Parts: sequence; C-alpha cells; structure tokens
Amino acid sequence: MNKPAIEINDLSKYYGKNLGIDQVNLGIGEGEIFGFIGPNGAGKSTTIRILLNLIFPSGGSAKILGLDVIRDTKAIKQKTGYIPSDANIYSFMKVHEFLSYCLR
Repeated sequence: MNKPAIEINDLSKYYGKNLGIDQVNLGIGEGEIFGFIGPNGAGKSTTIRILLNLIFPSGGSAKILGLDVIRDTKAIKQKTGYIPSDANIYSFMKVHEFLSYCLR
C-alpha cells in the first residue's frame, strides 16, 4: 500500500443500544480509488460521517492524511469535501453552481 490516505482501526459507533458499525479496519493508500458499496444500513454513511467528524465514534480511531479525525478536524476539513447522498439542488442551479455552493 502507498502512504495511507485513510487509516481506520477498530472503529465502532453505537446509537444507544443500536449498532452502527463494529470494529471496522480499513487502509486506503494515497492515489488509490475506493468506493463504499453495500446495502442500506451497512455503515457506509456512518463511517464517512465519523471520518469527517460530523459524528463521534464510540470506539477506535481514524486518520486522514495522517491527521486524527477528531483532534485535527479543522485541518482535515480544509483538505476534503463532502456532498451527502441526500443533497438537494435548487431547480434553477447549474452543476457548477451547485458545486460552488457546496464548496462554500
């Protein structure tokens, strides 16, 4: 593997008694292309939201570009972007306008 772009170690998330993800381990090297696929409820969005510090993990750790997703969240957010699957676009917007809007 190239230098790790994303490192996830034993990452878990519980919502009360309900399990979101359980002890996920993953390494993605710089320059690799990776896609999260799986059925609804598999933990794809939960994992991504933890990586971007939109929600906190119940256990484990994760890094993006060597930066801790909790401690270094500001630096990570300056280097990453996130458009959720349920993002809505105004009917009058062009694609580049929507992406500019999301960038801001």
